Amino acid sequence: MSDLFAAAPRNEGVPLAERLRPRRIDEVIGQRHLLGPGKPLAVAFHSGRLHSMILWGPPGVGKTTLARLMADAFNAEFIAISAVLAGVKEIRDAVARAEIVRAQSGRPTILFVDEVHRFNKAQQDAFLPYVEQGLLTFIGATTENPSFEVNSALLSRAAVYVLEPLSGDELAQLFERALAAAMPGMAVDAGAKDALVAYADGDGRRLINLVEQLAIAAADGHVRHVDVGFVERTIARSLRRFDKGGEAFYDQISALHKAVRGSDPDAALYWMCRMLDGGADPLYVGRRMIRMATEDVGLADPRALAIALDAVATYERLGSPEGELALAECVLYLAVTPKSNAVYVAYGAARSFIREDGSRPVPLRLRNAPTRLMKELGYGQGYRYAHDEPEAFAAGERYLPDAMPDVRFYEPTDRGLEQRIRDRLAALRARADREQDET
Repeated sequence: MSDLFAAAPRNEGVPLAERLRPRRIDEVIGQRHLLGPGKPLAVAFHSGRLHSMILWGPPGVGKTTLARLMADAFNAEFIAISAVLAGVKEIRDAVARAEIVRAQSGRPTILFVDEVHRFNKAQQDAFLPYVEQGLLTFIGATTENPSFEVNSALLSRAAVYVLEPLSGDELAQLFERALAAAMPGMAVDAGAKDALVAYADGDGRRLINLVEQLAIAAADGHVRHVDVGFVERTIARSLRRFDKGGEAFYDQISALHKAVRGSDPDAALYWMCRMLDGGADPLYVGRRMIRMATEDVGLADPRALAIALDAVATYERLGSPEGELALAECVLYLAVTPKSNAVYVAYGAARSFIREDGSRPVPLRLRNAPTRLMKELGYGQGYRYAHDEPEAFAAGERYLPDAMPDVRFYEPTDRGLEQRIRDRLAALRARADREQDET
């Protein structure tokens, strides 16, 4: 596994990430909210109290590094397994090794499980008893929200520490270390450095790999000066971090939806482009915008749904990149048009009412009567045909079940077209009330 490592003597043939391995906790770049003076992990290191924990954060921010440094700091046996490749057998082997270590030397054992979110419940349960007994100190690394991916029993026995992407300044510091180790004496333009930091996108391991790739290309081409052009020619730009099944995916969807709901066209366009740049399926983005049109715009602007449907159809016909312009037009329209969730609220209220209410019969006057027998039974009798009434409104007619109390599920807002809908409903209801008073 590659980590974020501080400078060490150059050693040809060894991966750059390995040559930059931190030897002490104060050499780790980033995570000052956990490693700064008086912060949680700094206290753990200095107190000598080893405890189980889950390190949650994006790739390349130092999760494996911290686990290995803890093993050194506490003179603990370090056993690392990957949840992608390991199963119950590997867990049992780790337990057996920990028992031998304790019997021979009394040393504690750290079981480091990389990508712990990929373990199923049975696999997580397999090492839980040994964590409870104190035979193993569990350190899990995950890029996914442990609230959803880690068993509650294990989660309750481990502290959760959230690691953050490296900032631009932190990546710049790491770049200088990597440059000194991989390309000593190389002149690198500020623009080239900035481009590499931008490509890394908060991922320190990615930055180290980019520098190593650049160093190989520079050596092969006998280049002694690196500029932006050389970086662009050498390094195929990676897509920004975006896991279509992971936390970042749902976070960005949430941000896009909230930006549209909040009527911020620039933020909405930014998040949509972030998702497309990261590899999201444009048709999925389009489907989300159809949802926004019904949930957050609703009858304040019924055209929004048609525009969303047309945008998806346009993308299906044109594909990328031309079709993405229709999605951009749609997301901007959704952001700037009036908003109403009255339809969404009304639908939810009606569904909730029906779940709790009994099955009420349809009044006879509202039933269709296609046969003579049904007519003889009273089906349709007393029904007032609205188109025969003034303004096509049968004032005083009731369309709910007879014994059911009056309900108001739909309450139009005063925004967009719904203002006119609200005014019309108010006028019709006033006529209905007058009709009832007169009768």
